[in-house]
Amino acid sequence: MKSIDILIIGAGISGATLAERYASLGKKVLVLEKRDHIAGNCYDFINENGILVSKYGAHLFHTNDEDVWEYVNRFGSWYPWEHKVVARVDDKTVSIPVNITTVNTLFDENISTEEEMKNWLDKNRVVYEPAKNGEEAVLNRVGPVLYEKMFKHYTKKQWDKYPAELHASVLERIPVRTNYDDRYFSDKHQALPKGGYTKIFEKMLDHPNITVLLNTDYFDVKDQYSGYEKLFYTGPVDRFFEFKEQLTEKLEYRSINFITEHLDQEYYQENSVVNYPGQEVDFTRIVEYKHFGDQKSDKTTIVKEFTVDQGEPYYPVPNEKNQLIYEKYKEKADALKDVYFVGRLANYKYFNMDQAFKNALDLFAELEAENLQEYETAKVI
Repeated sequence: MKSIDILIIGAGISGATLAERYASLGKKVLVLEKRDHIAGNCYDFINENGILVSKYGAHLFHTNDEDVWEYVNRFGSWYPWEHKVVARVDDKTVSIPVNITTVNTLFDENISTEEEMKNWLDKNRVVYEPAKNGEEAVLNRVGPVLYEKMFKHYTKKQWDKYPAELHASVLERIPVRTNYDDRYFSDKHQALPKGGYTKIFEKMLDHPNITVLLNTDYFDVKDQYSGYEKLFYTGPVDRFFEFKEQLTEKLEYRSINFITEHLDQEYYQENSVVNYPGQEVDFTRIVEYKHFGDQKSDKTTIVKEFTVDQGEPYYPVPNEKNQLIYEKYKEKADALKDVYFVGRLANYKYFNMDQAFKNALDLFAELEAENLQEYETAKVI
């Protein structure tokens, strides 16, 4: 039996944040990670072409939350990066999100003002208020033609469900602009870490009170650990309960098959991310990591992303059926003492990166409010 204060399952954003916070209070923390690396889906590395690439897809940090921004800056330097995405539609290249330029390019319009763009959207949209599903959400914002060209088939490829089969919230996350702004995000802080995300996580976990065990599946070793004060679980919520009792249905997740190609040329595409919303190809997008940070190499690396049912779970599939199944698991989770479910997979909810940091920071503050007050008082004394 190994005795520790805090047991954390998973070394991604949620797990690393909680580990760092509890270690700062003097707690002995053990992090179990089933993969062979820390940083979860944010893990990145320098590949054979000398290019910093992400193993699990591009991660773009953006936030309006000053507390989160201050927190992540404790562990490394960040450089400004305003993410932009383009899409191949009808043999044309257009901006995503939909903006004035997108509409002018696709429909040979000559819109030049926000008022004209609002009028165009109002004329084309189909009103659903409130929208009951993803299809209605898109039709309510951009109308049937843009829905068909840019959203319907892309959503099917990404989720294996048409927008009508998903919660409205899934499609409502996609921005639509009435100006020329072609930034994918509009947050105050938009940045990437110098040297990559893995270095951020290395610094977060570099504390004498933190032990990290890689290649270690909690469910294979859980009987070895007891006497801890709290357990934080960041994996799929249904997997946690598979090992205690069988519930009737499993939750749906989407995974991604990343196909990497190394090319003997300086660049492959004009942008870091190019989306393919149509049916002419099976993949959803191509990421060329060399664009991030203006990296230099005689060669380049591209990654095509195919979203699939089987494999490492990345995204919950938010619809009514899955929500009802999740509620059963949540009821079981809430009944456990000193066990906490944190993050995207454990809460079966999509989080942006900053939301994942905030979720973990808020939980820590909630659970340790009294200890934090005593700690601050002791520092003053």
